[in-house]
Amino acid sequence: MNFEEYDSVYKLGVKDFRKQISKGKYPYLQVLDEILSYTEIASEINLGVVEIPIDQIVGTKTAGRTNAFASNFMPLLPSDSEFAMKWCRLYEAHVEEGIREPVKAYEFMNRFYIEEGNKRVSVLKYCDAVTVPGVVTRMVPKLDDSEECKIYYEFLDFYKKTEINYLNFSQQGSYAKILEMIGLSGDRMLSVEEKDLFHANYVQFTKAFEKKGGEKLSLTKGDAFLLYLSIYGYDDIPSKTSDEMQAEITKIWNDFAFYPQKTEVKLIMDVDKDAEKVNIVKKILPIATKPLKIAFIHSKTAETSSWTYGHDLGSNHLKQILGDKVEIRSYFEADTPEKEEEHFEQAIADGNTVIFTTSSKLLSVSTKYALKYPDLKILNCSLNTSSTHLRTYYGRLHEAKFLIGAIAGIMSPSNEIGYRADYPLFGTIANINAFALGAKMVNPNIKVYLDWPKLKAEFAEKSSKSTGLSLVSGRDFIKPDEDSGDFGLFSTDEDGTHSLATSVWNWGIFYESIVKSILNGTWKQELPKGKK
Repeated sequence: MNFEEYDSVYKLGVKDFRKQISKGKYPYLQVLDEILSYTEIASEINLGVVEIPIDQIVGTKTAGRTNAFASNFMPLLPSDSEFAMKWCRLYEAHVEEGIREPVKAYEFMNRFYIEEGNKRVSVLKYCDAVTVPGVVTRMVPKLDDSEECKIYYEFLDFYKKTEINYLNFSQQGSYAKILEMIGLSGDRMLSVEEKDLFHANYVQFTKAFEKKGGEKLSLTKGDAFLLYLSIYGYDDIPSKTSDEMQAEITKIWNDFAFYPQKTEVKLIMDVDKDAEKVNIVKKILPIATKPLKIAFIHSKTAETSSWTYGHDLGSNHLKQILGDKVEIRSYFEADTPEKEEEHFEQAIADGNTVIFTTSSKLLSVSTKYALKYPDLKILNCSLNTSSTHLRTYYGRLHEAKFLIGAIAGIMSPSNEIGYRADYPLFGTIANINAFALGAKMVNPNIKVYLDWPKLKAEFAEKSSKSTGLSLVSGRDFIKPDEDSGDFGLFSTDEDGTHSLATSVWNWGIFYESIVKSILNGTWKQELPKGKK
């Protein structure tokens, strides 16, 4: 009987016990029955035999054997006990043949509690096993307003498509993002081959992340994996060596270390006064310089997208104002990951040192190339980022929307206004709220009916008429080949459509100010405080 091995594992148990006591924490295994005593369960689901991640086994189903183990599942009973003899027999069996008999467990909030097989789990944890087979019953809590419960329900949807139970996140929306990144959309299920590939990619990342010291950080491995994918993508992982992945992780280490806190955002409302100052030597002795090469990368074309059209007008404004000081090239239809990288590579090959990407859809590829080419000035038009590797920019259109909402509230003949929004992005949501607040300020009885025409194809011109809405807030821009009046705030009657008011994106003013600061040498790309 290998009691020397048991002495080692016993010391690990005692050490963990004392550690938890010193921190004021419960030193034994968690007991699911005690947790469920103050939890309302919505349903119980028999999952059959599944592979249980060892690091997600946190306790026992009942209180019977709780005091026999420390919180890390290492034993607390002395070596001369019957418990120790059984533990040693299991350890020897595992070393010689491996433990194959499934344990019996309950899953609650994606954590596992053992009903039968606690000593098997103890042996496997001591031997650094990754998983253990188990017959699992899932206990689904009733949905409440807590963030943890909402994340768990997102996990349940994710599990239905993937049957992956080893991925844990701390932020809402993460499971949907990971599905999008691996290309799993609609009702399609993850195939066996895709599931194996995902696991291999995840293991490759976690090994590199842990080698760097990732386990000392507060984020989960799932959080770190999603953050990594948002910058470097998913498809190329199998072709990367361990050293290459380690180098990539090192580059974005600050993003891991400060997750999930948003980095400090510096809001620039006015042009930097220093940007208007020109070196006195340059005034006296003008020096001929090469034009600044600037690229604009768009996800669509000016003909098919009013958003792209507005930014294209902004680049034309630059040409008119700065003349031969700048050389501008535009790259359109970066609408797939392949085209995004193709346009970036071409823009760099063309010698552009300033690159504006005009859509939030291009944030990921922009961050990737900002890391790859730190000497380039890359700016992305978006709000939803805390990246330290590139600048982002956006307009405060919600202020104009508030005023237009007030106009709509005054002019509405029925206390009902329609609002058509494109996509539920951060800026769009702020605009909707500002519009509604403006309308409510002047008319407390007003109601705003929201529709998403690009997400719901059936919402069309007749939709607003059929519901009796004669006043609608529509698109902020129209495409150059359109003559329709259904943009901005417009009304409809038997004589047609009448445009009443609109907010205008004047991107040219922004592009002019930022490019002037680059030309004058006052442009800075600063990291947030605390990051070096």
